[in-house]
Amino acid sequence: MKTRFITLCISVILLIGSVGASIADSLSDAVDAYNAFDAYNAGEYQTAARILIPLAKQGYAEAQYYLGVMYDNGFGVPQDYKSAVKWWTSAAEQGLAEAQFNLGVMYDNGDGVLQDYKTAVKWYTSAAEQGLAEAQNNLGLMYDNGQGVLQDNVHAHMWYNISAYNGDIKASENRDLIAKMMTPSQIEKAQTLARACLAKEYKDC
Repeated sequence: MKTRFITLCISVILLIGSVGASIADSLSDAVDAYNAFDAYNAGEYQTAARILIPLAKQGYAEAQYYLGVMYDNGFGVPQDYKSAVKWWTSAAEQGLAEAQFNLGVMYDNGDGVLQDYKTAVKWYTSAAEQGLAEAQNNLGLMYDNGQGVLQDNVHAHMWYNISAYNGDIKASENRDLIAKMMTPSQIEKAQTLARACLAKEYKDC
């Protein structure tokens, strides 16, 4: 079972600084975002949820993402995978890579939704194209196991290699394992594809 990407500490830079154009469109929202950050990191999850829910309903992707994390884990709200899927879907459709990855895992594992490997691949790909190493590794796993895509050692190796390049230790291990089942020419092809994919910034790989 693949595990979800969980950020346990909300970054004030994420909520207020680098995404100021989205989650802090007004001074009031900025104050609410800061208060949610403060409450979450203090373990006051019910307070954080109370503040995040209105922000999420207003369409702020970062609030939707963290609310999904809270429902996934039962932080300040009853654990509810369907609600986690709901909020991650909203954030994923706005392009938030972490939400796309987590949504992929939900479809991969069948948590809160019917298991659907093709949909898992769709969301892993969206996150992988944004450079998220965990998504790149999981996309490699899908090619490795032939889940949602045709089984393909070359593309599995390619995605593992890219993920390892971006710092995922598991991907490095997975790459080395699958390499033992590949011919030298297949490995060379995978490496060439990986270099090309990096040059294209992970798009259309």
